[in-house]
Amino acid sequence: MAQLKTSSAQMVAAARARIAEIDAAAAIALHDAPDVVFVDLRDVRERQRMGFIPGSFHCPRGMLEFWVDPDSPYFKEIFAEEKRFIFHCASGWRSALSVALLQDMGFEAAHISDGFSGWRSAGGPVVEPVDES
Repeated sequence: MAQLKTSSAQMVAAARARIAEIDAAAAIALHDAPDVVFVDLRDVRERQRMGFIPGSFHCPRGMLEFWVDPDSPYFKEIFAEEKRFIFHCASGWRSALSVALLQDMGFEAAHISDGFSGWRSAGGPVVEPVDES
């Protein structure tokens, strides 16, 4: 196998060094704030299997740049709102990279450093998965 020039862990560490991070407890305190939007980057199957933050907006990681860019045919109006955007994934790795990328695009955002797993562990509200068996 080829030797990687930069590992994913190194990329996440570099992103975290230059972005706004908040931990789950601080994010939970902002949950009901009308000027805050929580954006879930996880795959739809993760949301279905693990639940999600009530009121969160689902933006699959693969569409992020296109949904945020007003010049993209895939632009989503929610990203034009004058709100504070807080992104999350399961553990904080994908969201750290995503927020760094958004910062490079000129879109200000933060992420939950310990992800949805931290949110759940800290007792944050969760819409639980529906058992369809």
